Amino acid sequence: MKTGVITDGISRDLDHALSVMSEFGLEFAEIQFVWNREIGDHTKEENHLIKELLAKHGKRVSCLSRHLFAPLTSANRPGDSLHNSQMEALRRVIGLAQSLGSPLVRVMSPKKEMILWGEGGAEVWNVAGGAWDSALELMAPAADLARRENMTLVMETGNGIIVNSNYAARRMIDDLDAKDCLKTLWDPANCCWCHELAWPDAYEEVRNGYLGHIHIKDVQVDTPRSHLAVREYGQGQLALLFPKIAAALAGDGYGGVVSFESVYHPGNGSFEDGFRACIAGFLGDFGPRGMGTSQ
Repeated sequence: MKTGVITDGISRDLDHALSVMSEFGLEFAEIQFVWNREIGDHTKEENHLIKELLAKHGKRVSCLSRHLFAPLTSANRPGDSLHNSQMEALRRVIGLAQSLGSPLVRVMSPKKEMILWGEGGAEVWNVAGGAWDSALELMAPAADLARRENMTLVMETGNGIIVNSNYAARRMIDDLDAKDCLKTLWDPANCCWCHELAWPDAYEEVRNGYLGHIHIKDVQVDTPRSHLAVREYGQGQLALLFPKIAAALAGDGYGGVVSFESVYHPGNGSFEDGFRACIAGFLGDFGPRGMGTSQ
């Protein structure tokens, strides 16, 4: 399986992050923040340097990951100032993706409403009326742009946004009729917050042509107490499921990248230390000699 890492989870110094990747044989760099700026906000000269550093270290880009469309709410409309700014940022990132050879651009979705669908009275008293349709209207221009530019967008299952599960991601792709240009960026740990079981439930939602990219980290969630703990790989609530996910991906011939998201630190604030503590376990499951065999 193809493995990589979100580089700023090691360091926002891209040269250093790529060097650390090479220590562990990781080939695919997912780029989010470089030199304290989000991808898409760099100068032409800085973008050229990013390209040079990737070539210097022999790395390929799996995905350019900006937090596109996450600031939007159901109060926004296509063509308003905030939506226009997000679309302009998407255009910049797509242009850079084409320059760097990245096959994917990450998008998010508008902010979360808690109850989107219901029945038996909930549709009157509890459902956030119009929120889902509003999100579709806001995301449709992004899908149209991606289609025109021959670019694939991957929509992350995120916390605090309307697409927070594989079920919601698949439904949005279907409702937009955008399976040709929009896929799911599955983050099983993020889906823990809404209690979507990573395997087999979440995996079954996206296995037939809906899955474009994967983020892996381990967590422990306590939704009633609004508390989230990032755990060392294999020490959280997904530990027993990672080998099953990896085996299913291998069995289905998943051709995308599994990207380690290094957001754990061992109490000292150093995410590079967290990366070094976790990477062997990650590769044991998802690396070329792993594929779900470590447990």
